[in-house]
Amino acid sequence: MTLNQDQKQAVEATEGRVLVLAGAGSGKTKVIVHRIAYLIENKGVPPDAILGLTFTNKAAAEMRERLAKLVSSASAKKVVLATFHSFCMRLLRHEIHHLGYTRDFSLYDEGDIRRLLKQVARNELEHEGQLPSIEPILNTISHAKSRGVLPADKMSRTLFERLHSSMRAFNAVDFDSLLSLTVELLEKHPEVLAKYQERFRYIMIDEYQDTNPIQYQIARLLAAKHHNLCVVGDDDQSIYGWRGAEIKNILSFESTKVIKLQQNYRSLPIILKAANALIAHNTERHQKELYSRSPDSEPIVLFHAPSEADEANAVIQRMLHLKKSHNLQWSDFAILYRSNAISRPFEMALMQGMWQKNGEWRRGIPYQIFGGTELYERSEIKDLMAYLRLIANPKDEEALLRIVNVPRRGISDQTVAILTEENRKENVPLWEVMKNLTTHPQLQERAIGAVRRFVDLIEETREGFAKGSFQKALEEFLEKINYKDAIEEDVKSEKMRDFKWENVKSCIGTLDLYERETENPSLQDFLSTTMLDQTRFEKKMDREDKVNVMTFHSAKGLEFEATFLVALEDHIIPHEKSLTENRLEEERRLMYVAITRAKKYLTLSMSRQRKRYGKDENSSPSRFLFEIPKELLKVVPWKTPF
Repeated sequence: MTLNQDQKQAVEATEGRVLVLAGAGSGKTKVIVHRIAYLIENKGVPPDAILGLTFTNKAAAEMRERLAKLVSSASAKKVVLATFHSFCMRLLRHEIHHLGYTRDFSLYDEGDIRRLLKQVARNELEHEGQLPSIEPILNTISHAKSRGVLPADKMSRTLFERLHSSMRAFNAVDFDSLLSLTVELLEKHPEVLAKYQERFRYIMIDEYQDTNPIQYQIARLLAAKHHNLCVVGDDDQSIYGWRGAEIKNILSFESTKVIKLQQNYRSLPIILKAANALIAHNTERHQKELYSRSPDSEPIVLFHAPSEADEANAVIQRMLHLKKSHNLQWSDFAILYRSNAISRPFEMALMQGMWQKNGEWRRGIPYQIFGGTELYERSEIKDLMAYLRLIANPKDEEALLRIVNVPRRGISDQTVAILTEENRKENVPLWEVMKNLTTHPQLQERAIGAVRRFVDLIEETREGFAKGSFQKALEEFLEKINYKDAIEEDVKSEKMRDFKWENVKSCIGTLDLYERETENPSLQDFLSTTMLDQTRFEKKMDREDKVNVMTFHSAKGLEFEATFLVALEDHIIPHEKSLTENRLEEERRLMYVAITRAKKYLTLSMSRQRKRYGKDENSSPSRFLFEIPKELLKVVPWKTPF
């Protein structure tokens, strides 16, 4: 094994509660994979007794791929490597009947929950006149779920309880509930807990600094028997406090052994010196300092432009200079900013940038922005997924309401309102109301006929999915409802019609690929894994030769030859809101994460003026820039930032 001394120590520390503090670029994934291989090959641990939890499907897939190069592919497949949400989904598919749900439950996304909460609020509070704003209540409920507690204020608690009751009636859970229901299951059913404690003798958690209280609870429960829990992470990269992550989980982890990985294999020493100097100003951290054995070659460049347009143009000029002088690809570059609101001037500069290829001048530098509308969020894909959810679970009222008249089939909003009122009054699932509909005093025969035809269509399609190929069943269904014709009728632009239909075909292809690659495929499993990994039918962006444009948060886990940190101004980074919410240290960690994305060439920039609320306002340099020693920075004129 090609491991340094600290990495080797982490790999071989297999027993007890082990804390591995893995600095940026220190080979964290390598250590985790080699540790799993060591357990299998050297300690004789059965692969299916090992559980590895992480936070992204990409990280889990990379671990499995690298593990397969160290142990047999059969052994690599048996190790459970998954995100917290995926693991809880799998567990609940087998065990959720203990909590009164059925195993074909639907998984609701944030949009589904928002719509359902609005309906619940209307039903619960309509007598009080004006309804409250949903967003704060939604955030309060989500925050409470991530901590495994009930919302503190009365209104949020009441709506939370009604929301929970409605979801149980619809046989549905949401992303937060995957975790909270798992804890409820393990705490209330000791026989289920004992089963999984016995199975998973060795548990590893990646990116432990990002865990919230409920995730910590899951790990604590599962590891309580064998006590072999290894957590790997870096408190200096804890940047998700705003969505519930608790840095104290890693700061106060009770360990039998602490190992620090401080040798960085990514960045030049000068970049690490800047990062170390910055993060040293935080008080809530484990003491460590990154170092590199690579020779330095490039200084950190800093420039201060008069306006945001000047800053963006200067960034492009330096990018062109680096590309030419160091023979870099466009994909070697990243423009990183604190907030998506910053992107516009840089997009304009990239679109207008002039560059040479094969001796010819070209206008427009290719770029890709991370964080746009994902394929999964497009309306045609939402329609397909809603149909599949309804086919898998007819109690899924959110899915039913989305597609009951898509494409238009003569079921009016008034018809749906009448049937929904009956379903609320009788406390019977809407699907059952529609299924049993023969006559109704408020509905004409034509409307009843349209509902009956819709019910028959879904029932026939359910049989098709149960009997044969998923792909064939979906294609036949789309043909029956004339979905392609509906797109052509609704969309005027031929280009957009083709684009939407290509998205539909991409979804069909993904379903077919899932069925061919999965040992025991099920529609419920496809829906769950697709919602948990919403990039599964996306074209992989990082394979394209384009400049990468994204937020500091989106860049975590990535690395680039040349990185530009832009708009480094005091109301932007640290974000002014963080100063009132006591999150200055998290903002500093975010800046630290951004700096450590750079491998060789790091450029820092800012503007003296930036448009805020439609007006040009003066800006001050970020206070974090003054925490980087001057001798590490090369200040250059913005007009020639070379």
